[in-house]
Amino acid sequence: MTKPKIIAYLKPTCGWSNGVRAVLRKYDLPYEDRDIINDPAQRQEMIEKSGQMLSPCVEINGRMLADVSGDEVEAYLLQQGLVEPNGRQADAPTNAPCAHEIPVSSEISFR
Repeated sequence: MTKPKIIAYLKPTCGWSNGVRAVLRKYDLPYEDRDIINDPAQRQEMIEKSGQMLSPCVEINGRMLADVSGDEVEAYLLQQGLVEPNGRQADAPTNAPCAHEIPVSSEISFR
């Protein structure tokens, strides 16, 4: 099976970005990891290609998947027949937010 060409526009330490990386590792897929935080040119390229500013964005064989989780990338790869199902577990959560985007509990106690 031919491996797809993958360009992943990711943040260095985001939960969703790490989920995408985990899925790509699970299937041993080579990919270009483009840092959209430390390289403004990569972020601009992502925005131009995807038509929006949210990340992660993953381009697979020229098809852009915008604002996706690792779960969504995996579903696309399987649906398109680009990978075969395997029993391996991802080595990181595949649908987790960035630490600064985790909702704070609405239960606040004032004493």
